[in-house]
Amino acid sequence: MILSQKIAFKTAEYLLQINAIKLNPKKPFTWASGWKSPIYCDNRVALSYHEIRTFLSNALAQEIKNQYSQPIVIAGVATGAIGIGMLVAQILSLPFIYVRPEPKKHGRQNQIEGQLHKGQHVVVIEDLISTGKSSLNAVSALRDLGAEVLSMYALFTYGFHVADKAFEDSQLSLKTLCDYEHLLTTALHKNYIDEEQLKSLQLWRKDPAKWTI
Repeated sequence: MILSQKIAFKTAEYLLQINAIKLNPKKPFTWASGWKSPIYCDNRVALSYHEIRTFLSNALAQEIKNQYSQPIVIAGVATGAIGIGMLVAQILSLPFIYVRPEPKKHGRQNQIEGQLHKGQHVVVIEDLISTGKSSLNAVSALRDLGAEVLSMYALFTYGFHVADKAFEDSQLSLKTLCDYEHLLTTALHKNYIDEEQLKSLQLWRKDPAKWTI
């Protein structure tokens, strides 16, 4: 669920403007999973732009402030959401922690970095939702330490059914600043893509594992 259409369109415009999201149906990218994809997303690029990172962090912070009155901890999912998560925590004057994909192999072997006590309420920040697997892995780590995870907020989601099902099964609310549909609408309106490319991008989202040029 997006926070609002206004925020979704503005987020899409910003991410396309700085090439944090690249659309290229004619020369697809290859994901780590092996999927051929006409879209590549690296929202960490936004951290290099003061106006854009301010917009993104303020939008998340305002929504969290409106939703929760009890003391909470902000958790960023490593590595992509550490920067934006810390900005949100700073705006709200809240504690911040981050969650690694797995425990470190050395030192204290932490998976969660920062101060977290059993029973604390946590809101998780993520930069990108694809299948949801890595995002929910972070949630599981927090729950294993006794935290009560209230919800997750992300900058962008592809809106895959597998992710929707995973969050539903985990009984966790997910809200995002932008999603795939608003991204494509913005990309077409701003002439990043044409009608033919739009159709290809829409087909990819329906079955990304089998999509071809």
